[in-house]
Amino acid sequence: MPEKVNLKGYFERIGFAGSIAPTLSTLDLLHALHPAAIPFENLGPLMGEPVRLDQPSLEKKLLTERRGGYCFEHNLLFMRMLQDLDYTVRPLLARVVWTNPHGASLPPSHLLLLVEINGQNHIADVGFGGLTLTTPLRLRAESAQTTPHETFRLTGGDPDWTLEVKLADDWRPVYVFNLDQVSEDDIAPINQHTATDPASPFTHELRVALAPSGRRLKLHNTKYTRQPTGEEAEYRELATLDEIKQVLTADFGITLPQNERLDSVLSALLAPKPAPAA
Repeated sequence: MPEKVNLKGYFERIGFAGSIAPTLSTLDLLHALHPAAIPFENLGPLMGEPVRLDQPSLEKKLLTERRGGYCFEHNLLFMRMLQDLDYTVRPLLARVVWTNPHGASLPPSHLLLLVEINGQNHIADVGFGGLTLTTPLRLRAESAQTTPHETFRLTGGDPDWTLEVKLADDWRPVYVFNLDQVSEDDIAPINQHTATDPASPFTHELRVALAPSGRRLKLHNTKYTRQPTGEEAEYRELATLDEIKQVLTADFGITLPQNERLDSVLSALLAPKPAPAA
């Protein structure tokens, strides 16, 4: 039996009010509000905490405790909320190429959603860090699709699709996916690997993002980026533990977890990096 979802708590967390009819306009609004309110963050894996994907755990962390999470947490929460609103939606797995040109040949490491509305397929993704979509995209090839932040397009589709983002005049690939059926049993080991493997960046790098209207906020270790839509980014290097915690709480709206390891893992980000070998 599906786990009950707390729609009231979710709507309060993202600031949603209005029609809950399972239409494209409702999906558009939910998809814009979610990444503007609930941050992408990996404090849990960084501190060695388990990442639990059952609905009560997701609601406790992302709604009640006012934390965030990474793709599996965001998109499973979003999927279950949409299902409770009578959308036809299911998960898809993707191979990330944004940070690795050879990523298409590696196992999938990202979760997104396929949503069908009136016979038309869309992809939804509220959990891709600093490039999280802020509106669903029609699943059709080659057409540039504007969002409140960047312009994206989908290419291919036979069977692999590639999500691309337009930066300046260049199209850059973000991830590759297909429409194969995926179960939560398929997702669990990928989540476990992402949250615990020493080779996973989520276990040793701080990655935080939020996409409020008109800008993106991004924190990678101690590099804080404010990116107004369509303008030059502003960069700031955080130099103290207090600065990092202030940005996490004041700018990203994260209620920091009561974990004795938090200060030590954040302080480690400030340590000088060894010079590369000659």
